[in-house]
Amino acid sequence: MIPAAFEYYRPKDLSGVISILEEHGDDARVIAGGHSLIPMMKLRMADVPHLIDLQDIPGMSEITVTADAITIGAMTTQHDIIDHDGLAAAAPILREAALQIADPQVRYMGTVGGNVANGDPGNDMPGLMQCLNATFTLVGPDGERTVPAREFYEAAYMTAREDEEILTAVTIPTPKGGYAYEKQKRKIGDYATAAAAVQIIKDGDTCTAASIAMTNLSDTPIWSEDAAAALVGTSVDSAALKAAVDAMLVDIDPSEDNRGPVAFKRHVAGVILTRAIERAWSRA
Repeated sequence: MIPAAFEYYRPKDLSGVISILEEHGDDARVIAGGHSLIPMMKLRMADVPHLIDLQDIPGMSEITVTADAITIGAMTTQHDIIDHDGLAAAAPILREAALQIADPQVRYMGTVGGNVANGDPGNDMPGLMQCLNATFTLVGPDGERTVPAREFYEAAYMTAREDEEILTAVTIPTPKGGYAYEKQKRKIGDYATAAAAVQIIKDGDTCTAASIAMTNLSDTPIWSEDAAAALVGTSVDSAALKAAVDAMLVDIDPSEDNRGPVAFKRHVAGVILTRAIERAWSRA
């Protein structure tokens, strides 16, 4: 399949990107790795008269790890995350999740920025970033601003990013405690039927803090505050697990598609979250 005709741009700096976006408005789109946009263009599901490639923008593929925070440039690929020893030590959940995205060919080109900015409810990174309380840096004609990941997603493919803005970086407070990213999918390379990102902190045998986010079970990723609260103050026993799953099931709103009916997705979501909590607890 062949996309409709388009003008191709490869600017050398962010100001060049923003000027093109200002000139062409809704008719212009930026491209990072291209694994979301190009298939839609080929299927004629997206008409993009002006395509702006970000590959030549300097400084957007850097990873910075400190004791307090991690900053990941938007053009960082999933392979870069997997291959970065400092990142794997500071936030191993990122590597665990990246290894479950698509296949090696996709991970060599697919970027963090593209994954979180597209607003696709099936993408893995948006829910993970909500679990980790990340913030997204956006740059536009009016300068730079940050938006929490938990406030960024409004509906399927709709986000808080303005048309003339570019997502340039993701910043994450350096996570503590146990972690897990669990994902059920039909086959290698597929989107999740259900996925869960969990971070847990414990003191002795008691959970003192938790964060839970679910993927591909609503029009947006779901950060389930009530599910996490159900674990706090418990020893994460069977009753706490059930309470967390029950709270999560209230928050999600799956729809029937080729991955299964609603009842099946809700069942899988419960199984996946239980596994993720148990694994995170064992690592805490």
